[in-house]
Amino acid sequence: MRKLLIALLVALPFAALAAPSKTVTLAVQNMTCPLCPITVKKSLEKIAGVSAVQVDFDKKTATVTYDPDKAQPEALTKATTNAGYPSAVQK
Repeated sequence: MRKLLIALLVALPFAALAAPSKTVTLAVQNMTCPLCPITVKKSLEKIAGVSAVQVDFDKKTATVTYDPDKAQPEALTKATTNAGYPSAVQK
């Protein structure tokens, strides 16, 4: 128990230094059927640093929450493009 408490106390300062997560919305092309969002979501979840993905088939968008220290929007758009669904960051 004591070791756990010490480990927790040591880890707290590092957690405070971690960059806050960012969220970006991608405009995704080529989604033509209800199964397409599953492929888009899986391709984005494979990127290190991605913590959440929500794909909206009707709006043709993917909203991605990620750690900016581990992932960048360019990696996200590349992942969807490689899966057959080109995307771009919505402004």
